[in-house]
Amino acid sequence: MSDRHLKLLLIDQDPIFRLGLRVALEAIPSLEVTGVVETDTAALQILAEIAQEDPKQVNLVVLEFGNGRSTTSQQLGLQFCRQLRALYPNLPILLLSSIQEQGLLLAAKSVGVNGYCPKGTPLTELVVAMQEVADGGSYWFREIETITTPNSPLPTLHSPLPFSKLRNNLRLSGIGYINTTLAAVTAQLQVPGLPVLDRAVLAGKRRELLAARWLLNRLLVSSQERQEEDIPVADNPPLPSSLSSAIQQRQMVSPLLSPGALQSALFASCITKLQFTLQNVTDVPLEIDIFREEKKRELLYLILQKLAKQLDELRASEIEINQLYEVKLNLLHDLWQSAITDFFGRFSRIQIGNQNIEIINLLLQNTKVVQRDILNNIPLVSELYSYLLFQTELNIDNTSYPVMSAEAKYQALMILENLLIQVANGVVQPLLNSLADVEVIKQNLYGRQFISTRDIERFRNDLSWKYRLKNYINEPKAVFESRYDLFVIAPRGIANSSVYAPRNQELVRLSNIPLVVTLFLEFSDAIAPRLKSLLAFAGSGIVFILTQIIGRGLGLIGRGILQGIGSVSLIEKNLRRNSDRTK
Repeated sequence: MSDRHLKLLLIDQDPIFRLGLRVALEAIPSLEVTGVVETDTAALQILAEIAQEDPKQVNLVVLEFGNGRSTTSQQLGLQFCRQLRALYPNLPILLLSSIQEQGLLLAAKSVGVNGYCPKGTPLTELVVAMQEVADGGSYWFREIETITTPNSPLPTLHSPLPFSKLRNNLRLSGIGYINTTLAAVTAQLQVPGLPVLDRAVLAGKRRELLAARWLLNRLLVSSQERQEEDIPVADNPPLPSSLSSAIQQRQMVSPLLSPGALQSALFASCITKLQFTLQNVTDVPLEIDIFREEKKRELLYLILQKLAKQLDELRASEIEINQLYEVKLNLLHDLWQSAITDFFGRFSRIQIGNQNIEIINLLLQNTKVVQRDILNNIPLVSELYSYLLFQTELNIDNTSYPVMSAEAKYQALMILENLLIQVANGVVQPLLNSLADVEVIKQNLYGRQFISTRDIERFRNDLSWKYRLKNYINEPKAVFESRYDLFVIAPRGIANSSVYAPRNQELVRLSNIPLVVTLFLEFSDAIAPRLKSLLAFAGSGIVFILTQIIGRGLGLIGRGILQGIGSVSLIEKNLRRNSDRTK
């Protein structure tokens, strides 16, 4: 066992199991239980706090897939592991669960889980598994493919493999594949007129291939075999200077964090808010409203994961800050396409009548419509990417917010949430355009209120009117008012907000009906104060006439009548008194 001090975070819904395991583990001197939590959300909050304070507080996560029995909780557990791997790529994960299905264990391995032990594993064996996973290895209690079992010796990267010839063949095979791919990537980089984003991605891929070749030579050839095969250590391809410096910088980064600690904290906050209800509480219909809540959450999680991967690729490509605006639309298109491909499945097919249709190919035919209606209109994308990649200040609401300020994080979180919701709308829109009333789609994705054809058509009509109002009235008004409308995730559901930002260039480009709307707004702003003053003056005059002239006149007349009546009564009284005297 390694001498490395083990610090773990335990995630399990069962309070009795959590307590018992913690008490048992705390008796081991080389092991420290840093935290014990019940939910994935609480775990992400703790990891975000640790990332900002001291990332070395945790070097292993031990978790259960929800309650281990519910299919839904298992799927959410897999999704949580994907998020954990995206946010903290170097943080090992050990699954300590009651599940035993090989398919689910394979899925866990594919999303980045490093090891598995069933509940009930003897403590000494469990500690061995924890230490092995925390040291960068893997430990799987049950053989899935050729996975280590607890009764077999635990191979490590430092122990000699028994078949050196086999290892050398694997090395040569791997290097041959890497060299072939490297040649293809290098040839693509030499194509003239290559778009900036494609060049950046290919350059990053080339550096990854060079690093992989270097690591393969290091890992699969021991020093003894180098002497036997007369392979000098210096013959290994040296790392390029740029890659070497990148690796040194990555080593300086905490093992818990992806290259941006700021990104990690922001994404953790977003994941926490994704646990809220996702009911739309605005008066604006959204495409994702047709989905059941768990499907909305699954889609938003997936887009966040794809965004994290995209940001890592941009860092690896060493993109410059002035290139972000140029490639913004390409970035959004790639994010949308990868999300729609993974959400529906790259090779998923659906039977419609006599046709067996590939879903992704059909949905991607709506690319231009989605870009025009949704993707091209997502605001402040370049500002968000610049904030996360280069930690630039946010200029929002006519104020420049420092990077680490609470205001900057709050504004960035709003922009991020709006980005996720709008890309999710873009994923759903082609489905509504092409496959809205297919029974299989309705059963797997839609909420119960959108079952009948009439309900679906009414929903589509509402969306159609939304875009008409947005294009002709709401958006020109927002441009004229120099603000952006954002959809955000609040405790009560999906709400809307707005932020101020200059939109002078868009205002100049307005024409036709949108331009008429802005002119009408300007005219109303110009005439409204004068009209109000005129009405106020006229109103004061009318009040004066009614009260001072007509009112007083009526009052005098009334007083005269009353006085006259009083005089008549007095005369009658005197006459009656005189009559009594004569009698």
